[in-house]
Amino acid sequence: MKAERQNSILEIINSEDIQTQNQLLKRLRERGISSTQATLSRDIKELRLVKELSGGHYRYSMPTPVNSEEHGIRLTKIFRESVVSCDTAMNIIVLKTLPGLAMAASSAMDGMDIKSLVGTVAGDDTVFMAMRDVKSAEAFCGEIRKLF
Repeated sequence: MKAERQNSILEIINSEDIQTQNQLLKRLRERGISSTQATLSRDIKELRLVKELSGGHYRYSMPTPVNSEEHGIRLTKIFRESVVSCDTAMNIIVLKTLPGLAMAASSAMDGMDIKSLVGTVAGDDTVFMAMRDVKSAEAFCGEIRKLF
């Protein structure tokens, strides 16, 4: 059901300008797919949909693909400009950032497709990263330290 709903979402946003979640919910219902706003919001996040300016208004769309080299350069820049320290506590990595930049660093890591990363939690200037094991945490933190 989830896959069908998400495929329908992609079809809808590719075929018409959808500006709000309410419009998207209405189009889904017209196709016989019921959903809540909370579920739709999670789908939008999982599909990594973005709002782009089109014809003077914002609409949902798929993000523009970024080549991996450009993506790596962007991530490195985010880390160099925001992360000030990295330390491990067993399989947990604690990143300290400049005030207000933890969310950007956390989001960047979530988008990196790091196999050993279980998840991140960000505050204002601190990111906690849960890694699968101690070795992975130490290796990743070592890579981060090279950026300083």
